[in-house]
Amino acid sequence: MTTDQIILFSLFGAVFGLLLWGRFRYDIVAFTALMIGVVLGVVPTKDAFSGFGHPATLVVALVLIVSAGLVRSGAVFLITRTLVDASRSLGAHIALMGAIGGVLSAFMNNVAALALLMPVDIQTARKAGRPAGLSLMPLSFATILGGMATLIGTPPNIIIASIREDALGTPFAMFDFAPVGGAAAIAGLIFVALIGWRLIPQGNDAEGSATEISQYIAELTVPEGNKQIGSRVAELTEAADKADVAILGLIRDGKRRYGQARNTVLRAGDALVLEATPEALDEFRTSLDLTVADAKREEALRADGEGVEIIEVVVPESARINGKTAQSIGLAWRQRTVLLGISRQGRRIVKHLRKTNIKTGDILLLLVPRDTGADVTDWLGCLPLADRGLAVTENRKVWLAIGLFGGAVAAASFGLLYLPIALGLVVVAYVLARIVPLAELYDHINWPVVVLLGSMIPLGAALESSGGTELIAGALVSWTEGLPAWAVLTVLMIVTMSLSDVLNNTATTIVAAPVGIQMAQSLGVSPDPFLMAVAVAASSAFLTPIGHKNNTLILGPGGYKFGDYWRMGLPLEVIVVAVSIPVILVVWPL
Repeated sequence: MTTDQIILFSLFGAVFGLLLWGRFRYDIVAFTALMIGVVLGVVPTKDAFSGFGHPATLVVALVLIVSAGLVRSGAVFLITRTLVDASRSLGAHIALMGAIGGVLSAFMNNVAALALLMPVDIQTARKAGRPAGLSLMPLSFATILGGMATLIGTPPNIIIASIREDALGTPFAMFDFAPVGGAAAIAGLIFVALIGWRLIPQGNDAEGSATEISQYIAELTVPEGNKQIGSRVAELTEAADKADVAILGLIRDGKRRYGQARNTVLRAGDALVLEATPEALDEFRTSLDLTVADAKREEALRADGEGVEIIEVVVPESARINGKTAQSIGLAWRQRTVLLGISRQGRRIVKHLRKTNIKTGDILLLLVPRDTGADVTDWLGCLPLADRGLAVTENRKVWLAIGLFGGAVAAASFGLLYLPIALGLVVVAYVLARIVPLAELYDHINWPVVVLLGSMIPLGAALESSGGTELIAGALVSWTEGLPAWAVLTVLMIVTMSLSDVLNNTATTIVAAPVGIQMAQSLGVSPDPFLMAVAVAASSAFLTPIGHKNNTLILGPGGYKFGDYWRMGLPLEVIVVAVSIPVILVVWPL
């Protein structure tokens, strides 16, 4: 073993030890290890920051922006209304989302499948009042598992097919991976849905969950040409229940009709009086294509091209608006601000929002021009609540957002565009179409995750270039000498899985596939079962957040620690090996 190899193995050991300890944040640990590697000369200075421009790092950053665009456009609400019910049990929800994710990732890149479903899962968790961390890891694992079933589902399968063509003259076909990969995926999904999610540590949810969020009294107007015109109020109950909104009454011609006015037939200009959280209110507005009570003011704000944002403020006794109405102080024309809702715990609001006297302790939900929230808050004399990332859904652009994303995924799946380029074009298009405001572009990137990946990739490359991975491969061949073929196959899978948890799965495949062929030749058996074992094992990176891009993507939104993954990941890897070996021996006999 060379000095460089000793240093690199020691660095990796120290990094994983510190990350599992959890005392220091993962990005600081990884970046410190990278700097030490550069100083000690095992990582070339010119390659020190190559990881920050690596496709894997860029994909993670771009996917987070694309996911935000899918949320802002209303695409996520469209999917949740169609497929997801927040009232389902957690196990049933994980089983449904896992099945959808598994099928999608078999026919599209598994990173793209997660990008589409991750915001759906987070929204559902919020509505159900549970931590998103309980379902995001199962979703990530499901999309990884689903990718094993087809040639295009995951990069290792494509690489294995190419290596087989070079070695044997013909590549694996599209569905050659289905018997083994499909069996492993089904077994894995069953485990994740029934048992696996129960092993995830709780209490580290970055997105928040069952925290107490203010319920607002708000008004939404039925605009001209709306599809709900002619319907009875009672017919909106199903949509209201799905969005977790309570319909309190109806305002027509300036008069409020108490109760739900269930049998009233809706007309253009009617205003529904609702009680809901800001997120639920936005979902209900989007699903029925309603407008805020001050629709003309909202339209004028959007027409300015600056964009709008939602803020929450608390009314102290000294506030300008205390004891007055939004209309009387000229909130709309002085500050170009729309009052969306009022939260008044335990007290009933019986007037129009704009004509309601504001009281000390009220929480106001305001629609303001972008980047003017602080000025409006100061002018009102109110106190800002902590920013919860509330946003206004641009539901008029939902099909544009879905079309752009779908086109990019299709182009990447058929090899017309490299995935990072396709995602980059989607981000550019989202910004130009104002689906994602330019001012928010970088807010959606989880920078500690970017630093983690950018730091670990050069270290992994250094381990490979120093001969460290070859050293592992050589030791593997010598250790398995004299063992039966099925045992050698099992050892190959276990070692390949272990490498994939540390290295990029593409690099792992490139290293492990030739080793598998060499093992088959030394045993005098067919190399196909060994190549299939490498394909499945290289994709089975479930122990760490750095082994697969999907696991890295959920690290921040799920509020996970580095050491949380192995709890569900280790038994899942055992199941994958236990299922795959017998299926390989039957479908791809030695």
